[in-house]
Amino acid sequence: MSQTPRSSSSGGSARAWRDALVTVVAGFAAMTAVAAAGLACAGAGALPEGAFPHVLAAVVVMAAGGTVEVSGDAGLLAGAHANLSVLPLSVSLAGALAAGFCFLRPLRNRAVAGPRELLGRIVPLVVLWLLALAGAALVARQEFGISVGDSPLGEIGELLDSSPKVGFRADLPATLLFALVWILGLLLIALLVSRRAPLPAGLVRFHTAVRPAASATAVLLLVYVAIGVVVGVVVAATQGHADRTLAVVLLGLPNLVWVALTLGFGGAWEARVEGAFGLPMPPLLDEVLRDADGAPVDVASFAARDGRAWWLVAVAAVLLLGTGVLAAVRSPAHVRPWQHALHLGAALALATLAVCLLARVHAVYGLSLLGIGEVDALGGEVLLDPVLWRTVGLGLLWGAVAGFVGGVLARPLHRRGRVDEPAAAPHV
Repeated sequence: MSQTPRSSSSGGSARAWRDALVTVVAGFAAMTAVAAAGLACAGAGALPEGAFPHVLAAVVVMAAGGTVEVSGDAGLLAGAHANLSVLPLSVSLAGALAAGFCFLRPLRNRAVAGPRELLGRIVPLVVLWLLALAGAALVARQEFGISVGDSPLGEIGELLDSSPKVGFRADLPATLLFALVWILGLLLIALLVSRRAPLPAGLVRFHTAVRPAASATAVLLLVYVAIGVVVGVVVAATQGHADRTLAVVLLGLPNLVWVALTLGFGGAWEARVEGAFGLPMPPLLDEVLRDADGAPVDVASFAARDGRAWWLVAVAAVLLLGTGVLAAVRSPAHVRPWQHALHLGAALALATLAVCLLARVHAVYGLSLLGIGEVDALGGEVLLDPVLWRTVGLGLLWGAVAGFVGGVLARPLHRRGRVDEPAAAPHV
């Protein structure tokens, strides 16, 4: 009898490591496939020196929360500076959905799980995830020579056999640190938004307050992505430049549509685009960001160039109202409208904060001849930063309004999450 618990524990541990391995493989396979397709559409297949696998590894590292440093070197002739801070959220989302699904699958259809069991599943997953990311980080390094054509820098470089170069490499310690936060955050969100995953007994009482609003907010974000995919496919099929459009969809679609959500409910972003160096983006967005020159842009800034931008407000209003109704329908019948307002307001504010932190962009590269002046063709900047308090505050307000109205509208509907009062136990 003394051997039974040990055997059971050993079997449970083996299953946990097996499930963790499946989860890690699924997550990295999804990220690699999406990133490879997006880079191919963006033309990265033509990079010299067999750089495609290294660039692919760098994109996967960034998508999984890692850090990639960009460096420039022009020898004694010129000074070079570079910085890249952007998250390819299409790749991140693919990995998150695949890993989250595989993590939750063995836990579904159970009400309660002990903290020890959850920890026994989380630890192997985190260890294997960091090991896989460390392997990708070792591959994510490359250096390119830059052709400057007939410029004075090019002529002097040929004379002195010194040409400018730019390269990238993953910062392994920072990558592992931020990736740890990324994977732990993903597992926490997966447990919060899943209505079937078990919780420790002490946390079950928070199910009503957290999970319906969290799952409805997750559905809202995914609906925006689905709408973006449909729009992207239609644009690629009808407007030309299909490869560029598909590159945006496969690499940075959530970066666009989730920013569109914040613009729809009144949020604002500080923006700047200068020079020839840029990121793939729709022409209207490029024009508005170039005109902003560091000033905040909102939906009115886009509407000044294209009146159809006001549809962002209408779409946000309709989908937020639907989110409020969905959260109320998934909640027990005894939850009051003001409680729905509180729950959804908090959920949407936190989701908006996450979007603001994840969708921000800062990319800059410059090359100066002998430290005197910039080579215009080889320099540029893309900046997109949220006006944080305005955007998150309006997310809280809209979430509260949608939660209250949704709670009122859901009263006549069938509540699938209805919880009846337990019958009195007979006296023994």
